[in-house]
Amino acid sequence: MRSLSFPFSFALLVAGIALAQTPAGFVPEVADKLEIVFGTKTVETPGASLEKTDTANQPTIGTSDAPLTGPSYLWMMIDIDVPTNFQNPSTGGRQTNLHSLLTGFTPSTTNPEEGGIYTLTPPSSSSDGSAVVPYVGPAPPAENPPYPHRYVSLLYETEDGFMVQREQVGQTLGFDLSLFVEKVGLGTPVRAGYFNVTG
Repeated sequence: MRSLSFPFSFALLVAGIALAQTPAGFVPEVADKLEIVFGTKTVETPGASLEKTDTANQPTIGTSDAPLTGPSYLWMMIDIDVPTNFQNPSTGGRQTNLHSLLTGFTPSTTNPEEGGIYTLTPPSSSSDGSAVVPYVGPAPPAENPPYPHRYVSLLYETEDGFMVQREQVGQTLGFDLSLFVEKVGLGTPVRAGYFNVTG
């Protein structure tokens, strides 16, 4: 009996690890992949390493398995590895920094070319209040030894006309995700992905 249960348990563990699109221990855990594309660089696997220069501009986001069907979406990107002690990072803890929070993405129903994605269309103008926190590219400080920062993207389905006021976000450094989600009435993320950038 033991010989049968071990492989089954191990298979479940491996499947769980393979499905997670968020870092180990991150809450909420998300299984469905958000495609993240920076120009010609695609985040192929969770935790893929990219350079600062690769991620300087806001990525294209979408799905590759099926088009999304919600009315609109909110996308955010968070660095979860910012040192609390910038003078000596190894002696302090780590905190979050919100790099982007945008509302008003709409799904595409156009079939992508082979190997492409169903892109989510960002709002046509940032003057409508959709760019609550405009995109700021990763710029982790150099640390010795080098410390890769994990940048987590989360996608939430929202109703048409959903808006967020800047004051509802609070501080970007030390951003409290669970408090924000509760404050604005979001559900659980429908998609996620993350990548690493080392200073």
